[in-house]
This record gives sequence, C-alpha cells and structure tokens, in this order.
Amino acid sequence: QVHLVESGGGLVQAGGSLRLSCAVSVVSGRTFSTYLMGWFRQAPGKEREFVAARQRSGASTDYADSVKGRFTISRDNAKNTVYLQMNSLKPEDTAVYYCAADPRSGSMSAKNFYRYVYWGQGTQVTVSS
Repeated sequence: QVHLVESGGGLVQAGGSLRLSCAVSVVSGRTFSTYLMGWFRQAPGKEREFVAARQRSGASTDYADSVKGRFTISRDNAKNTVYLQMNSLKPEDTAVYYCAADPRSGSMSAKNFYRYVYWGQGTQVTVSS
C-alpha cells in the first residue's frame, strides 16, 4: 500500500514560482527509490495531462512541451519525496496538480496516465495575470 500527499500549491502572480512536494508513504512492497514518479495536472473542463516524470533513482526525466525549461522534477529518495519546481508561471498553468507513482517495472510511456498505480489527492495551483 502506498499513500501520496501533495503540498505547496497556492495563488501566485504570472512570472512567479512555486515548489510542489509529494510525500510518499510506503507500507509494504518495493522501496520508493525504485518507483517511477510523475506529475499530472487537470484544469477545469479539461482532461488530466502529463507534466513531468522522473525515473527510478536515475537522472532520466520527461517533460511536457508546455513546461520544458520552466519546470523541474526532482526526488529525494532519503525523504521519500518528489518535487516539482515551477518557475515563470503562466495563467495557463492554473490547474489541480497530482502526484502519481508506479512501483512496477514496465514499458508503457511515463507520459501515459494509465502507467501509474497510485495517485495523490491533488493540490490547487492558481496563476493570476
């Protein structure tokens, strides 16, 4: 069983920054360092979309084109936490941001919603113009 809790959302002006955190509690099974971790977001009236992902323990990352160069995903395996540093925020970044985890080994793209097994409850990010 795995629990994910996001934090760090809020209201920020365009051009500002926020850092989201996702604390992962692992009750049993594989350790956090082996998990694929991802961030997704969902704006009102829109489907949930991929934002960023970071592979197990390594440096491999993926980003949506819309956030490349502005957002950075990182992880601290000692703290079982993954972060999303968001810079140069735009009003179109406004959404509920979700943390997601996949403890398995698999070939499905890290950008695919269906790849992930566990999800957090989400944290609201609002960017004002």
